[in-house]
Amino acid sequence: MIIILIVFMVIGFIVQSRLKNKFKKYSEVGLQNGLSGREIAEKMLHDNGIFDVKVISTPGRLTDHYNPADKTVNLSEAVFNERSVAAAAVASHECGHAVQHAKAYKWLGFRSAMVPIVSFSNRALSFIFIAMLIGALGLQMFSLDVVLYVVIVLQAAITAFTLVTLPVEYDASNRALAWLENTGTTTPSEHGMAKDALKAAANTYLVAALAAVTQLLYYVMLLVGRD
Repeated sequence: MIIILIVFMVIGFIVQSRLKNKFKKYSEVGLQNGLSGREIAEKMLHDNGIFDVKVISTPGRLTDHYNPADKTVNLSEAVFNERSVAAAAVASHECGHAVQHAKAYKWLGFRSAMVPIVSFSNRALSFIFIAMLIGALGLQMFSLDVVLYVVIVLQAAITAFTLVTLPVEYDASNRALAWLENTGTTTPSEHGMAKDALKAAANTYLVAALAAVTQLLYYVMLLVGRD
């Protein structure tokens, strides 16, 4: 299992490095239309008939996200202010989630509903692994099989979340790219760069899903092996 974790850590590091490099590269390519990330986000929202979602700036880098709870498109400071291909790609992608929300896209609804469950599962798994590591007396009351059953259920919830995230993220990118192209917000060459940037971002979610599936299978094999 340690080897598997190391492999995915290395793959994850490579994918994240490629993502950062691509966004750094495309952040240096100015948009021909001169629009900032904030202006692009607001334009995409309005073009889709969405006027109750605010576009705000959030601290950090690659911290961009859409919050369905308060209907805000949160753009990192660089994306919010920059007038680059990278900013256009990120801003339109996050607005893609806002469009999903407005249109009641089912996979986004599933993912939002799963957030509390996944948050609990992550905390519970951390507690279990730390308790096992230090030999906590509480866990000694249960057999290893029972602990494995609990771990499998918790990991299954996390795995399901990562799998549901895939269609949500790919669909948001597809909506973003279609809007960028159909409205002429990006030129053909800029559109190709935006597509490349969003593809690199999508790969991070794919690796996370594969890692989660692998962990789940490992725990299942441990249990089957004991049986």
